Amino acid sequence: MSGKPAGTLILTVTRACNLRCTYCPTAKDGWPSLKPADAVRAVELFAQRYGGGDIKMFGGEPLLVPKVVRAAMEAARDEPRIRRVYLSTNGLGLNTDWLQFIAQFPKAILTISMDGAPEDHRRMRVAMHGRVPDAYDHIVSLMPELLATPRVVITQTVPPETAHNAGRNFDHLRALGFHRFNLLPGYYIAWNADQVANLKAGFGEIAERYETAWERGERLYLRNLFTWAPTPFFNTGLVVDSDRTIHPSNIGLSGTLDDTRNATVVGNLDNPPTVHNVHTLCITSHNPQIMRDKYKRRTVIGADFCH
Repeated sequence: MSGKPAGTLILTVTRACNLRCTYCPTAKDGWPSLKPADAVRAVELFAQRYGGGDIKMFGGEPLLVPKVVRAAMEAARDEPRIRRVYLSTNGLGLNTDWLQFIAQFPKAILTISMDGAPEDHRRMRVAMHGRVPDAYDHIVSLMPELLATPRVVITQTVPPETAHNAGRNFDHLRALGFHRFNLLPGYYIAWNADQVANLKAGFGEIAERYETAWERGERLYLRNLFTWAPTPFFNTGLVVDSDRTIHPSNIGLSGTLDDTRNATVVGNLDNPPTVHNVHTLCITSHNPQIMRDKYKRRTVIGADFCH
């Protein structure tokens, strides 16, 4: 191995999903999913060629391909160059067996996305033709096991329509017993001025909750304080998409940005890029420039897309 490690392996194990959240930008239909052997290959490449680091599994909904998720986690279990494995899920695929597996996997960090109180959660998360259970009820039914599972993080999604409830929804999620959070406003979708003002006010309320909790010595963690990416809301590193192509960023995950994948592809699992190529593209303005070209410096929420 030569050059600087990629640092993070982002596995889009599938783009399929059993929900159609109103604010989700991910292109879902018509895509293949990774196979277990692909996941193992990606983990081995990441560790052996790129120096390892953290693995993040996304979708779609990763637990729709449970064998792929388990293959990646098992490949990472005894690999000393892998530090942590993040699994992001809407929670519908979780059950007692999965939670026991995660609890016994010391590198695992389980991230569950929730909107907050049941009325907002149900309003925003539309089931596929009624073929799946109520997402909120399913998660709440697992609360005893979830609270006993170490390293569970709740990603509180905040779409424009419910931004006025951001503080109340945070309070609800915290009242369920969760104390590790990641805040994620709806991205690359339209926000009007009132909704942005609501978001700012809601984040102000949440900030007050944190300050009060920390003053009291209470446990309350905010992942956003420890993350950064050159393109807001997207991840950089060694990105393996569900079609086995490799990119330095997952900006092409969004349906509205799908055509950017042609500009970011640097190889595939059979013909991976060099360490230098991945690292160089991760730290340069490559992805922001794509965003500028795509949107002609259009602004969103009062700020440039790329800053």
